[in-house]
Amino acid sequence: MASSGGDVHPRNGEHGGSSFSASTHQRIVHIPNILPHERVFPIQIGSELFKLSGASLSSDAPSYFSQYFLCQLKQASDAGQDPSTAIRTLYIDRDPVTFKDISLHLQGYHVRPRDATHFVRLFADAQFYSLPKLISQLYEEPIHITIGSTPFQVPRDIFSLSGPGNTPNFFTLGFAIFFTSPEDLFPGLDREGLIRPPSIVPPSAPNRSADIFKELLQMLRGYPVKIRDESHRQELLRDCRYFNFKGLEQRLIPHEKAFNQARGREEIVLRLRDILKSGISVVNEPVVGDPLAGWVNYARPYVDDKPMELVLEIGEEGTRLHFGPDPGGKQQVRAEFFKDIKARVAKLFELVATKLNLPSSTQPLGLLMAKGGRGSEPPTPGNTPPLSQDLVRVILDPEASITLDGQPWTPDDCNSSLPVNETTINTIPGTAVLSVPYVPSSAGRGPLTAESPNAMSISNLTQQEQQPQQQSPAVENPHKRRRLDSNPPFGVATVPTSHLGGDEWIIKTGQWRLRIQSVDKENQNPNPAPNPAKASVECCLVAVKLDALSSERRRNERRGFLCG
Repeated sequence: MASSGGDVHPRNGEHGGSSFSASTHQRIVHIPNILPHERVFPIQIGSELFKLSGASLSSDAPSYFSQYFLCQLKQASDAGQDPSTAIRTLYIDRDPVTFKDISLHLQGYHVRPRDATHFVRLFADAQFYSLPKLISQLYEEPIHITIGSTPFQVPRDIFSLSGPGNTPNFFTLGFAIFFTSPEDLFPGLDREGLIRPPSIVPPSAPNRSADIFKELLQMLRGYPVKIRDESHRQELLRDCRYFNFKGLEQRLIPHEKAFNQARGREEIVLRLRDILKSGISVVNEPVVGDPLAGWVNYARPYVDDKPMELVLEIGEEGTRLHFGPDPGGKQQVRAEFFKDIKARVAKLFELVATKLNLPSSTQPLGLLMAKGGRGSEPPTPGNTPPLSQDLVRVILDPEASITLDGQPWTPDDCNSSLPVNETTINTIPGTAVLSVPYVPSSAGRGPLTAESPNAMSISNLTQQEQQPQQQSPAVENPHKRRRLDSNPPFGVATVPTSHLGGDEWIIKTGQWRLRIQSVDKENQNPNPAPNPAKASVECCLVAVKLDALSSERRRNERRGFLCG
């Protein structure tokens, strides 16, 4: 604050004689001669009186102060009055504490905001007083924001320098007032006769974690952050989505990139929930007999510069495999999906169909209905029944790694490792329950018949043969159980029978490639409902790695107790 004297004597180098050289004088910041530099002007801010020189007020002008006192000087000159007595004190009902920092700025000191509250007060008053240099300085300062209860300074250029996809975001949209140009501030506000500027709430996100935000800032600056566990990753992803850091989110999602030497191409493993429309592409790889063959590729938006072959991971026990013959008599495997996974798979197939430029009447592609009639056609948006009835073609690749009931499984292990489906036969009360084993069709074997060595013809059993005590050892079944109660649920539970008439696997977690191929019309329903827009291609799931269970008992064996 300036002294209360009438005039301020100029220092050496400002007026009169100077000991500075010409080159030194050019390096001194030039203050425009808007107000008399030597005169003192009184300003009352709230309850405190400030007296600033004309040089200080002219250093950041034109402003509210310079215009006011210029009018006072002009009126005194026109009336022939003495400016020293004619100038009145300017009174403004604002915060004197904030104006102390503004007066320091006018006197040539650099003022740096201390926190978010101090920043918005300087910002609002600089706009109100129309101080162009202070406004420009504040637009270059970091944004002060409080995350949780911790103050942060966010550099303005960190979002553009961190890579694509991180802007617009929570800051540039939620606090756009601090990122606009000075001319666009307070749009629609009439500055004429403005008593005070509108209030500005200090930027804050009280419901977010300061520790997580600190790590996100580190990543935006280019520093690596160690992911401690899956819970930590989910916390980082949750706040990435909250602050709309899309580029950073794609770097954080669980993924694995590698070059597959056996296939001679790069591949990326991603979860179904992390697939985005903009990353999907289809690469055509024609083979003999199928010019439409291809593979679904994927490139993470904002991160990957080229697409890679997609290996899709589907978990949560949301997949069931059905084994059985197709309408043409050939053995097939189909996948059924449950919960929200079925909707995500249907959406994914729609996106793939879009990339193939298929008409909307053929989307989604590659789905076979579990029931006949119109449902046997590839479903369209107009006639798609519940997706829980949709079965997707599956290819069990010979190179796939399959674990069944905790043991490695290959098609050659059909005699020991293939699951045996137990079809429970309800007899009259008091009799035994007989189970007929079924070897799944995926092993190249159909259901046991009466001519099979281990088969049992149920229709030829007499009432006496159905009694447990009269059974011969030759027909004794190892799965024979004694009925506990004739009424469910206390009796023997019946294992669900596959929609295709064969066996079923529950897939705890599976990794699949998505193959595009021509539809095998010979194995379609011989009497399908007419559909001229039927798709000529389908999307198949090619097994890469499966963790499967053959029955609920196997699933229960892998359960854990809550107490450890």
